[in-house]
Amino acid sequence: MLTVARQEDWTQPAGARGSIGVGGRPPHAVVIGSGFGGLAAAVRLGARGYAVTVLERLDAPGGRAYVHRQDGFTFDAGPTIVTAPHLFEDLWTLCGRRLADDVELRPLSLFYRIRFDDGETFDYSGDQDAMRAEVARLSPGDLAGYERFMAASEARFKIGFEELGHVPFGTWGDMIRVLPELLRLESYRSVYSLVSKYIKDPRLRVVFSFHPLLVGGNPFQTTSIYSLISFLEQRWGVHFAMGGTGRLVEGLVKLIKGQGNVLRLGAEVQAITVEQGRATGVRLASGEEIPADIVVSNADTAWTYRNLLPPECRRRWTNRRIERSRHSMSLFLWYFGTRKRYPDVPHHTILLGPRYRALLRDIFRRKVLADDFSLYLHRPTATDPSLAPEGCDTFYVLSPVPNLEGDTDWQVEAEPYRRRLSRYLSETMLPGLEDAVVSSRITTPLDFEQRLLSFQGAAFSFEPVLTQSAWFRPHNRSEEIDGLYIVGAGTHPGAGLPGVLTSARVLDSIVPAPAALAEAGV
Repeated sequence: MLTVARQEDWTQPAGARGSIGVGGRPPHAVVIGSGFGGLAAAVRLGARGYAVTVLERLDAPGGRAYVHRQDGFTFDAGPTIVTAPHLFEDLWTLCGRRLADDVELRPLSLFYRIRFDDGETFDYSGDQDAMRAEVARLSPGDLAGYERFMAASEARFKIGFEELGHVPFGTWGDMIRVLPELLRLESYRSVYSLVSKYIKDPRLRVVFSFHPLLVGGNPFQTTSIYSLISFLEQRWGVHFAMGGTGRLVEGLVKLIKGQGNVLRLGAEVQAITVEQGRATGVRLASGEEIPADIVVSNADTAWTYRNLLPPECRRRWTNRRIERSRHSMSLFLWYFGTRKRYPDVPHHTILLGPRYRALLRDIFRRKVLADDFSLYLHRPTATDPSLAPEGCDTFYVLSPVPNLEGDTDWQVEAEPYRRRLSRYLSETMLPGLEDAVVSSRITTPLDFEQRLLSFQGAAFSFEPVLTQSAWFRPHNRSEEIDGLYIVGAGTHPGAGLPGVLTSARVLDSIVPAPAALAEAGV
């Protein structure tokens, strides 16, 4: 278990800290929130010589990657798919360790089984021969188009991920410089539009356009740059952390503590303190004030600006602008354990409903809870049986739903909606499910709002449309005050594990070195 550290712990010298800042001590960085973005930022700052205090309001680290344990079952609350493992490896390397010392990432041969509403399936994998065979089985005439789409995905990967993902878009000039490349890559198209340029079969158009939903985007609205995810998966594969995603969280916390730095649990930040236009630390809900040379917020970006900064400090990210921005959909999640195993169900299954475009319109635009749904079914015990008691299975099922800009009353609708999902799963993938469930819990958009402090209960912060990407997204270096930096889903480059880990990497180029802070007299 992690111990709750005292405020003064950060001032103590640690072997990992070599740089000296103001007053002969290492400069102090406070990180608000312990999601993957915050933990990665803490490791990177610690490696550069900062003393770091990570503040987490919940009783365990992880943010959206919190772990629920009940009745002998282990439920990962959030991300379960690791697609760019080198981003984790980099963090371990900074600490002179290997990722494999603490976490086993197991590659999956089958990435997803996609089940259409009529029962037909598509097995999505990293085996190119198998992928071509699957495409040809459903639509032989689309094989050449599939090849051209993957080439287009690779081109966007090389620009959007490899060249620009870790580059801060701090000025309008940064955006102007890349506009010709973005136009060449047809970034004005949506992901679905780009897929449709190459592929004609309506089922395959769904198969190769659903990925924006993994980062909170509508495939019919998300800029086609996000089609890079298709190639990213093929480039490095899809992996699962044995023991659950929580093992990655535990490993990062171990790295932070190994640097001599601190994680405090149950420490809710009420405000970022500001003097003369610069962040000077934070004030907790308890009234305690913690001074800092820099502040990094991994809290929801809209929450950070609306609730943690004084209104007089905000010029760009005012309440009005945040409220008029487009926020991602939310999620309904049902975590459940069964008294028996379902060996024919793979690790990841996507169950498509009868509608695609119209359902997404209901979720993203009309913001109504539709009668039909499409689902993601996670069965981690397909890969790691230790996550359930012997002879049992661990699951969660995820349904994209409108955020709280809609008028769904989740206090009323949550249990009826869960029963609808249960009946559907029992009739399709999990026969006898309703009699097999022995452990159950749910998460609704209200939990995203109230527990994770996410504006409008959005599961992925700002929606990744072109006008809310790169320079148009809240910047990694705050536009409002000096000494404040933003990591996580709500800043550049965006949501998803690769995105939030890369947002922490951006800090390497914009946060001053400790010696520079000392020279500036900060």
